[in-house]
Amino acid sequence: MARPGMRSTRVLRVTPSGHGPDDAAAIAEAAALLRAGELVAFPTETVYGLGADATSTRAVEGIFTAKERPRSDPLIVHLAAAEELGRVARGVPELAGRLAARFWPGPLTLILPRTETIPPIVAAGGPTVGVRVPAHPVARALIAAAGVPVAAPSANRFMHTSPTTAAHVLADLDGRIDCVLDAGPCAVGVESTVLDVTVTPPRILRPGGVTLEALRTVAPEIAGPIEAPTLDAGSVGASGGRLPGAHSASPSPARAPGQMARHYAPRTRLVVFDAQGVRGLAAVRGEVLAARARGERVGALLPDDEARVLEGEHPGVAVAALGPAGDLAVHTRRLYAALRELDALGLDLIVAHTFSREGLGLALADRLRRAAGGQLQPVAQ
Repeated sequence: MARPGMRSTRVLRVTPSGHGPDDAAAIAEAAALLRAGELVAFPTETVYGLGADATSTRAVEGIFTAKERPRSDPLIVHLAAAEELGRVARGVPELAGRLAARFWPGPLTLILPRTETIPPIVAAGGPTVGVRVPAHPVARALIAAAGVPVAAPSANRFMHTSPTTAAHVLADLDGRIDCVLDAGPCAVGVESTVLDVTVTPPRILRPGGVTLEALRTVAPEIAGPIEAPTLDAGSVGASGGRLPGAHSASPSPARAPGQMARHYAPRTRLVVFDAQGVRGLAAVRGEVLAARARGERVGALLPDDEARVLEGEHPGVAVAALGPAGDLAVHTRRLYAALRELDALGLDLIVAHTFSREGLGLALADRLRRAAGGQLQPVAQ
């Protein structure tokens, strides 16, 4: 595995379909690296993943080193096809089969009892493992060519904003990993939904690319996620920077990634108001006005129409537009890239608001809450 400062990470460009004239050779080269125990970043429909042979403790250790990720945070195992599920999971319940038939390939991770093929390091020492079949053709081609299950968290430094392009991967991990397969931007833009089917009723541990409403068309009893706890003031620095102990402790091994109060976060302090529409924009406008009065450099994350309003009122404010109002799929796809754009400007503060909790809005609220340090700001009725 490449070490920081030794050499640049190799970039292999492929077409999004995986069927370009040079794609097979690039995918074969990346697959050979995985078989050799090296680290390869690759595109999925959600975000770019950092892959290693999930059956090799040594290879998986490389993921934790490159990302500076604590081993208490489990990884998701990716398969090329649902038929391979028995390689990594045992005692698969009937419901899991129905969900896989409906949503795989796709952005759904199922928590299942793991087999001994998957070493404890993948699962934070616990008895279960998260498994999914990604929808991106390049991801599936890579896993199939490697011939091994692939453990892959997001391809970024731990707790940073997740990557949705190869450039985002390189910004965090250049020189730390061996290779990036660059197939352009990701289509969904936030991580997979994680559903624990080992409990009754099954519960979402992390909302994501498959909505609660869609899951309930297969199993109406599925429970929604428990709201993330508010982060105590001692866990985040006054400037919004991460402190070493900012993730929450748990008496038992975590079953899913992305459970920390602060996660997916920009370096810049982020304030998110828990309000939508007119109330949400009013709260953002008020915070922008207060920040400018304090002499702070401030940016905002807003839908297109609201972005135009704020830019008209405050020409000096950096505004990242998330797309047309009400289009949660576009907002989701743009979220991480927009946060990274604002984060690169050296601002003192970024301000945003939440969206409807229906559909993909649940995942958006979750990511915004965690990116803001574990809490949303209330807005008076």
